[in-house]
Amino acid sequence: MDDPLLHPGWPARLSAGPVELHPLRRRDAAEWSRLRVANEGWLRPWEPTAAAPWATRHSPAAYRAMRRTIARRARAGTSLPFALRVDGRLAGQVTVDNIVRGALRTGSLGYWVDRAVAGRGVASLAVALVCDHAFGPVGLHRLQADIRPENGPSRRLVERLGFQREGLLRRYLDIDGGWRDHLAYALLAEDLPDGVLDRWREMSPGRHGDRST
Repeated sequence: MDDPLLHPGWPARLSAGPVELHPLRRRDAAEWSRLRVANEGWLRPWEPTAAAPWATRHSPAAYRAMRRTIARRARAGTSLPFALRVDGRLAGQVTVDNIVRGALRTGSLGYWVDRAVAGRGVASLAVALVCDHAFGPVGLHRLQADIRPENGPSRRLVERLGFQREGLLRRYLDIDGGWRDHLAYALLAEDLPDGVLDRWREMSPGRHGDRST
């Protein structure tokens, strides 16, 4: 049996308005594959470099392999991998990965969203829900989001949710065929005492773009 002390707050389902977040499901393989293949041009500039063609890396079989891997990480308490649904339809993912406990209690935030729902505020709502869950039941103190300087929509999203820019990570990750600089953003549990969702509610949801980090 899994030890709840290793992964407090998981598994979990979160929701607000049209947005629902839940653990990745086995039966979503075909839907995920169609969505990722359809969004290749939208997402590829922000994705890790890989030798295999995009369609191969985003086949139903690839989804099933990915799901098994991240499910193990979730059970071990090192990841919070959420599927994002909008009005019941799969529309992306939000993940807190590389979770470290002990004195650090930190995790790395990443997300991607279907281009069809971008600009409606659903990605920022989903991220706000996950942040509050990570700072609450999961017990983390810090969330970091590393974003390419060219990714203006994602930078605006995290900034509006209260993340603070902490520095430049030179040639940090191998993304889209080359080593890319990233800007390091972070949010601490005490930065927004009333919660990230409260901050989101203060904004006008349709005014910013969404893509991926």
